[in-house]
Amino acid sequence: MGIAAMLGSPIKRREDPRLITGQSTYVDDIKIPGMLHMAVVRSPYGHARINSINADAARKHPGVVAVYTAEDLKGAVGNVAIAVPLGKIAEGMGARGALADGKVRFYGDPVAVVIAEDLYTARDARDLVEVDYEPLPAAIDVEKAMQPGAPLLYEEFGTNVGFGMHPPTEEIDKVFEQTKADGGIIVKTRLVNQRLAPASMETRGVVAEYRKGGKTLTVWSSSQIPHILRNVLSAQVGLPQHQVRVIVPEVGGGFGSKLNIYPEEMVASFASMKTGRAVKWIEERSENLAVTIHGRDQVDYIEVAATRDGKVTGLKVYGISDLGSYCQLFTDVIMIAFGFPVSCGAYDIPAIHLSADIVLTNKAPTDAYRGAGRPEAAFVVERAIDLVARELGKDPTEIRKINFIKPEQFPYKSAAGAVYDTGDYAPALEKAMDIIGYQQLRAEQAQKRAEGKLMGIGVSSYIEICGFGPKGSAPVGLYESARVRVEQSGTVMVYTGSSPHGQGEETSFAQIVAEEFTIPVESVMVLHGDTDSTPEGRGTYGSRTTAVGGSAVYNAVQRLKEKMKQIAAHMLEASVSDVTLEDGKFSVAGSPQKAVSFADVAATANLSNTLAPGIEPGLETTVFFEPEACVFPFGTHICVVEVDKETGNAEITRFVAVDDCGRQINPLLVQGQVHGGIAQGIGQAMVEGVEYSEDGQLLTATLMDYAMPLASELPIFELDHTVTLTPVNPLGVKGVGEAGTIGSTPAVAAAVADALNVAHVDMPFKAEKLWKIIHQQ
Repeated sequence: MGIAAMLGSPIKRREDPRLITGQSTYVDDIKIPGMLHMAVVRSPYGHARINSINADAARKHPGVVAVYTAEDLKGAVGNVAIAVPLGKIAEGMGARGALADGKVRFYGDPVAVVIAEDLYTARDARDLVEVDYEPLPAAIDVEKAMQPGAPLLYEEFGTNVGFGMHPPTEEIDKVFEQTKADGGIIVKTRLVNQRLAPASMETRGVVAEYRKGGKTLTVWSSSQIPHILRNVLSAQVGLPQHQVRVIVPEVGGGFGSKLNIYPEEMVASFASMKTGRAVKWIEERSENLAVTIHGRDQVDYIEVAATRDGKVTGLKVYGISDLGSYCQLFTDVIMIAFGFPVSCGAYDIPAIHLSADIVLTNKAPTDAYRGAGRPEAAFVVERAIDLVARELGKDPTEIRKINFIKPEQFPYKSAAGAVYDTGDYAPALEKAMDIIGYQQLRAEQAQKRAEGKLMGIGVSSYIEICGFGPKGSAPVGLYESARVRVEQSGTVMVYTGSSPHGQGEETSFAQIVAEEFTIPVESVMVLHGDTDSTPEGRGTYGSRTTAVGGSAVYNAVQRLKEKMKQIAAHMLEASVSDVTLEDGKFSVAGSPQKAVSFADVAATANLSNTLAPGIEPGLETTVFFEPEACVFPFGTHICVVEVDKETGNAEITRFVAVDDCGRQINPLLVQGQVHGGIAQGIGQAMVEGVEYSEDGQLLTATLMDYAMPLASELPIFELDHTVTLTPVNPLGVKGVGEAGTIGSTPAVAAAVADALNVAHVDMPFKAEKLWKIIHQQ
């Protein structure tokens, strides 16, 4: 049985019964005898000096055990981890202690913590901590923050620009000059990807328990990266790694926001070590919107050159990334490392110039949010293609087909430097056009325009880079791990370094194992999220889990399968080369009646004292898989919108997505991931956006003010797929967790601009904004 039967089956998620019946355990469900509770004192200002902190009243409050400030943490707790510090970031700009020291730099910046016997006492006493602030002017607008005279977050550096990348322009200038001389076109515009709040259903939370007897620290955290969290925490609190254990229970969504080590995890650990008791902190929703990392917040100035036939000859992109007030794990490299490599998109663009500034402002830190740089890059190149089409009076699908990289060009090295593994972009576009009835829609649009109605059609043919990470692509190895053990009963135990939070890994990994061992999927158990029992891994993010973690599982199974064949051959008195595995039985080729079951071989391996010479007892192996290259999923999304002239309200009436993520392990899980991604992409396009006042006050501090898409406002998603396998990993899989978010937003943006017959409209497309554009026309 090859990679075809169980792989590709849309079986239901094995995780769901416990989730929908309330049988799962989340961080807030953790209760330890004698546990204390932590509340955080946060800055009400966007930028201010801390003149003094008086916590006497709080410390005297009944039930309060301790109050800690930055002064208490000095020498005991390190700074927040930054994976790849660039430029002035490497010199200390953007460095973040666990608690603000001398200055607060954004609304919600943690200043002190109160540790109390119960949650309500901690929160009451929090209000008794007196902080004398000296408000300072705030740098909020990222472009103004770059200018001379702007308020400085870190005065010692004399600027808010943490890093600049400005390569020479001579070569790209020649391309643009030649295109212009040949009668071609040059189109330019400014694009904004607004700031977003990930707003996962479960907020962040941590329980830290230090046991003085064994000097061990156990941390339960709602995290995407248990091993990285363990490794960083051990350094931050000064304990060897083997004395720190991280357990990740059920996680109610992450979207990148839990791909970080936050101050609260550090301080809760410190507090437990000081008090000798467990300490719990659960984030309030208002805290979640204010202080958990935000996403996007990027301004791009673009210029695109093209011939009159529609062939793009060059692209210039100047990106400005708003980092917020501090650097978290990947804050400073989101745009440059994850977005810029795919700036050419699915197109054979011969010349590109990429320049950038990353800037600190008095806002919450930004970091990876579903897509992490790839949605911004896709938005830029897709809008560029649409601008060319508009300028030339051609259909946007025609311009895409003219510029697509052809299948015979793969592996393809783009002008932006990335090497694409495989791709076949035109069939995905054509399938999406067929599903939606593209030509009929254009005819319908013409009819409606004649009637004075506003209907728009938007197309996005995106690619993304995922499967992180190849050797040498990061300061540490981005491998993934799997330990697979076959019990004497025949049950297969899989321990993975990946850490799912909605992706369905317990199902998809079990399918990989069941397929290769030809056993029922119910015979496979997948365990994760405990650094004491799972092998070292890098966690779940960046659409990497199946491509990297799944490949580790697959390779581990191959090792065990070969050993089981050797044991079966000895039992059957046959040659190993003649032994086959099918339908849960090892048999001899040509003599199917001569067979032993999978369970019999498992029992023999674990119990027998008559194994063949040279074969060790037991069936267990650990594998680390580190890919040689990234993978590049792709697809086409088409969106149809209608805009009400009287109100400016935009309604998405149809949405088609054709995605290619390589081989699909479970199509049902793929559909779920695409559905969720599209919903978030539509949310950004239509309603979402974090807003601050000029002095740094957060204006979207509750879900009354931060709008999110409602299910009732979303259309029925019409999904399909193409399949282009990758040679980069043994499963031929790519990734799909972020595809919906990357492909959807440019399609919606194109549809709205098309409906209004304008070149571009900045997101979000709220009714008031569209109404003004309509009536200005």
